[in-house]
Amino acid sequence: MLSTSEHLAQIAARKPDHALSHDLYCDPGVFQTDLNEIWYKEWLFAVPSCELVKPGAYATMQVGAYPVVVIKGKDNRIRAFHNVCRHRGQRLCSKVSGSTPNLVCPYHQWTYDLEGKLIFARDMGEDFDPSKFGLKKVHCIDLGGVVYICLAEVPPPVADLAKAAAPFLAPSGLADAKVAFSSTIIEKGNWKLVFENNRECYHCGGSHPSLCRTYSDNPSMTAIYGPDDAASEIMVHWDRCEKAGLPARFTWKDDYQWRLTRIPLLNNAESFTMSTKAAVAKRMGTMPFNDAGSLLMYHYPNTWNHFLADHAIVFRIIPISPTETEVTTKWLVHKDAVEGVDYDLKTLTEVWLATNDEDRQVVEENQYGILSPAYEPGPYSRLQEEGVIQFIDWYCNLMTHRLAPRPALAAE
Repeated sequence: MLSTSEHLAQIAARKPDHALSHDLYCDPGVFQTDLNEIWYKEWLFAVPSCELVKPGAYATMQVGAYPVVVIKGKDNRIRAFHNVCRHRGQRLCSKVSGSTPNLVCPYHQWTYDLEGKLIFARDMGEDFDPSKFGLKKVHCIDLGGVVYICLAEVPPPVADLAKAAAPFLAPSGLADAKVAFSSTIIEKGNWKLVFENNRECYHCGGSHPSLCRTYSDNPSMTAIYGPDDAASEIMVHWDRCEKAGLPARFTWKDDYQWRLTRIPLLNNAESFTMSTKAAVAKRMGTMPFNDAGSLLMYHYPNTWNHFLADHAIVFRIIPISPTETEVTTKWLVHKDAVEGVDYDLKTLTEVWLATNDEDRQVVEENQYGILSPAYEPGPYSRLQEEGVIQFIDWYCNLMTHRLAPRPALAAE
């Protein structure tokens, strides 16, 4: 297992615009450090808020060592808690999702209300103060229909993302959506390989025949440098969208941790379908036309998303081990859309179910190769893999900052 100093040394030794070393993808020590310094400190996408329909609706997730429950309170506010009873540590909720009037520990029935307050603990004696044993909170924020959590005691600032995302997401009306379908797969690859694969379409023509019916693998379609610097086709699309009230122009954080922009699909395609036509008859929110393209939104380290006129697709990744990553995909449609009337589930999901499985195979074969003693990091294409370069630079810069030795305080 690499030590912190060895981890830093391998980052420092990386050639610019090259992939990471074997250890930075595979080493158990690096994986634990990634958890400690990124996954336990950054804001993470948890669920779309529409999944938690009524008070008591909850969803769980496991982030490294931390089980978390995200739940809607009686005041309709969404909160997150450590999914651990304050008595003897039992997980309160073992299911992926569900609904409950209160959070009841299955071991000894300690009971918490939906705001985390302990309201029942049997036979604990006269000196027992239940106010000291409420559930431990996890930072939680609803960014216009997408719920993020942060495990850090003091989370990083999120106001810039919230301010930027709100106008982009508003036309999709995510609060008036519902989850039409959910899929979770395990990819046998490091979480960074999963995200790298998402950040380029260099592989799309050879791997994603269904997706390439509607999504362009031309690198100019994603090589955007600012709100006034993109391919002419994108600029025309931005102007059309903005005239219709849809924010579209590229906006991003300075270190590229997140990005928002709206891009056209191929040949005026309406949706990610085999026919290229809309999969859902009832549009999302206030979307003005079917061929609005895709609002692309990613946020390192764990989510990328597509918001279209007829539906939205949200993706969440969670690392499981140095060479395993959980990938969850949810398809959202208008809450009033009726399956079998307004949409067909196969038509809605078949392109991205196929694409996810194709990506799983790509990532797993990538991981197999990196496990070989013959592996050495190769160069990224500046034309095709700029997004990968940005992601890996973000990772290396962040880890360098967080792992760098701090100067000792001078003795008084």
